[in-house]
Amino acid sequence: MNNFKKPNSSLWQGRNTNANLYLHEKVICADAIKKESTKTFAILSYACDEGVKRNQGRVGAVTGPEAIIKQLAKMPNHLDNNTKLLDVGTVFCIDENMEHAQQTLAKTVTSLLKNNNFPIVLGGGHDIAYGHYNGILNAVEKDKTIGIINFDAHFDLRANTNGNNSGTPFYQIAEDCKANNTTFKYLCLGIRDDANDASLFKTAKELGVTVVKNEDFNLHQSKKIQEQISTFIQSVDVVYTTIDLDGFSSAYAAGVSAASPMGFSPNIALQCLQTIIKSGKLISLDIAEMNPEYDIDNQTAKLAASLVHTVIHNA
Repeated sequence: MNNFKKPNSSLWQGRNTNANLYLHEKVICADAIKKESTKTFAILSYACDEGVKRNQGRVGAVTGPEAIIKQLAKMPNHLDNNTKLLDVGTVFCIDENMEHAQQTLAKTVTSLLKNNNFPIVLGGGHDIAYGHYNGILNAVEKDKTIGIINFDAHFDLRANTNGNNSGTPFYQIAEDCKANNTTFKYLCLGIRDDANDASLFKTAKELGVTVVKNEDFNLHQSKKIQEQISTFIQSVDVVYTTIDLDGFSSAYAAGVSAASPMGFSPNIALQCLQTIIKSGKLISLDIAEMNPEYDIDNQTAKLAASLVHTVIHNA
């Protein structure tokens, strides 16, 4: 059962200059993953919202990656000639088999990392994180500690007693770490009291999760936040960053599976991203919960695309 499609070049459209001034002119739609000798960013799509459906959320994120790519394509290209930008294709979900999609995602991420690519995975539900993390786990040396930094309103630490979904990925990772006697390192930025019940805060405390709550996640607290991020990064060998768009206020991100006006702003997120990038330990990133069904004037897709634009031009 093949659940991987080659990239769709028709998504990469924009102003034509014949001088690579825009990303749609820079991108290469790759037929296969190859060993890269220069800096290479690889866009990988995860077209799956089965986890959102299982978690009783608003479906529609299955088309999220396409919406992000369409906005990214039109953005200016400031990459040097030696830096590559690839679209390597789409992992999708067949017959509601989210676990198979996660396995394919993991294998693809592993292949990208082992071939000197920087993966940027576009989702799709936040179940993207379990597949993405396992792809990193299988690519890095066994003695390396992976630090997860999650920009999110939610912990996504729900127990998977009744099955896996978009709210269980970090609980699943924690359970795997426990079984393998490895360290679970997890930093959450933007956690809201009104988006997590008491049992989730209890689980986070028991697992030693580092938490910056939403009321403290703003530019007024910037210095303290950057110190917390730096301290966390110093305790790990590599960093995997995941950005759940529902962490942003719906003023900026209405097109998500669980929107709220109470989220954080792009300014603090961008500042934190710069801190993470400057550490030199960031090796992979994803963006989750882009739901075009509820977007307004493509604002959420544009936000997601701008986040990707920031990463590829600074990492």
